[in-house]
Amino acid sequence: MTRLVAADIGGTHVRFAVATLGAGDAIALGDPVTLRTGDYVSLKHAWDHFVDRCDASVPRCAALAVAGPISGGTVQMTNNSWTIRTDTLADELSLDRVIVLNDFAAVAHAAATLPDSAFLPLAGPDAPLPATGTVSVIGPGTGLGVAHFHRYTGGYHVQATEGGHIDFAPVDHVDDLILARLRKRHRRVSAERVVSGPAIVDIHAALATIAGHTLTEQDDKAIWQAGTARTDSLASTAVDRFCMALGSVAGDLALAHGAAGVVIAGGLGYRIRETLITSAFAERFRFKGRYEALMASLPVKLITHPQPGLFGAAAAFAREYPAS
Repeated sequence: MTRLVAADIGGTHVRFAVATLGAGDAIALGDPVTLRTGDYVSLKHAWDHFVDRCDASVPRCAALAVAGPISGGTVQMTNNSWTIRTDTLADELSLDRVIVLNDFAAVAHAAATLPDSAFLPLAGPDAPLPATGTVSVIGPGTGLGVAHFHRYTGGYHVQATEGGHIDFAPVDHVDDLILARLRKRHRRVSAERVVSGPAIVDIHAALATIAGHTLTEQDDKAIWQAGTARTDSLASTAVDRFCMALGSVAGDLALAHGAAGVVIAGGLGYRIRETLITSAFAERFRFKGRYEALMASLPVKLITHPQPGLFGAAAAFAREYPAS
């Protein structure tokens, strides 16, 4: 049995949990500790806070899932100011073994190893994820995480990507107006600018302009709350439009990956799951011209595990250091 600290380090929050790796690749997660990254100047600062809160001794092994490209000895976080030096991390955190991987690579490890019961059908056939082939993993949050994994007989391989930074491709005139609004502030508009939690503000503003409403400044949390609760018609329309954009981008990525299945992940996806099911998400996912029949044949699932980043980080560690 191996104990380790699993960490999911995102643009807004960092989550820690002590994980136990048991027989047969069983993974048990302790209660997660969630901290706001903006409250800490560095990973070391947040790590020390986590250690202080632990009742028992902290394991000297860790798996860190980080929101950013993992290359070289330095990781610059995509959506916060932290810089992580992977070559000195073990000494800095007093660890014997540590692995660092992209945060959505970790989610892909979770999607590849969790049971069928951990997924909710969103579109396509209500069938398990394919036993062989490629599965796209896509998750809107502070940014837009993208990875994929390829299953083969006896195992799987995870590929991290920065697919959230592909160009946003508008589908209709409303998308055109959202794109035009974003182009006023950004030299280039990526999919992440439209399909992420904070993007709901620009979607809401574009819809207000179309409707001729006087725009009342609101933060993204207020719009999400009103939109998912259906207490404000404009906010509700903005949430529906977000679901459509997510469907379009997910379909594009599935085509690019040659996917045989798709997993939608992340806390935001789970919070709006009921809206996703009733929205035009599935229609937009299928809306790929000559490939509409192909897209309709792909199972699209929502991962329901509450901490897929932490679970996947632990699963990646188990593959790197299998129990003897």
